[in-house]
Amino acid sequence: QVQLVESGGGLVQAGGSLRLSCAASGRTSSSYTVGWFRQAPSKEREVVAAISWSGINTYYADSVKGRFTISRDNAKNTVYLQMSSLKPEDTAVYYCAAEYYNAYVPKSRYEYHYWGQGTQVTISS
Repeated sequence: QVQLVESGGGLVQAGGSLRLSCAASGRTSSSYTVGWFRQAPSKEREVVAAISWSGINTYYADSVKGRFTISRDNAKNTVYLQMSSLKPEDTAVYYCAAEYYNAYVPKSRYEYHYWGQGTQVTISS
């Protein structure tokens, strides 16, 4: 199994940028897809972006397209979420999740078995 730890959250003004990191440990030699999800208070957890093992296949929610970029460095067992032009509505706890897929990039949280503890992102207006 894989263990995940997120970092990089914080408080930023609207229009600013943040880079989140998701560090994986454990069984990282097998191919795994990573997704970033977020959950705002009283809202469902929603997918933000996801990336396949090779990095070739990616997915972005419409709400973040053009503002967020997902990438990974398999040598460092780390997946990044670069967030720019941040808006107050981006405020949420951000989670990374993983599952052992190769090229498949699921959008549903139910298709990921392994989750990190989350990191808070707060965007002030």
